[in-house]
Amino acid sequence: MLKKATLQEVNDAAQLALLLWPNHTLEEFIHEMKELIAQPDATVMLAYQDREAVGFAQCQLRYDYVEGTSSSPVGYLEGLYVKEAFRKQGIARELVSACEKWAKDKGCREFASDCELDNEESLATHLKLGFTEANRIICFKKTI
Repeated sequence: MLKKATLQEVNDAAQLALLLWPNHTLEEFIHEMKELIAQPDATVMLAYQDREAVGFAQCQLRYDYVEGTSSSPVGYLEGLYVKEAFRKQGIARELVSACEKWAKDKGCREFASDCELDNEESLATHLKLGFTEANRIICFKKTI
């Protein structure tokens, strides 16, 4: 079962986000999910099986330039995670489809995402979900 997260599901969303991005804390994600759920330009979708939260997708509208796109706003998949025991069952596809529908309902004509250059699993998942690669970049920084 899929559903758009509400404040009642903040903990479920935060716990799944922590599995995807373990360099943060649960408290940080609880705060972030509360903010995202309250924003009209963002959404968090949750997948449940037998009352267990097994996956989530976070997306939002981006109004700045999105690599490879030609319209604005663009729906942007910010995060996608399905617990390992529930993968290869179409859950990620359902979550992304729900995000795409949400973005389309918000007036978007394009939907985008990204992954790290060395994240082969994410690249393969994106391609299976119908994304096409738009560009590869390496970003630089330095402290001044």
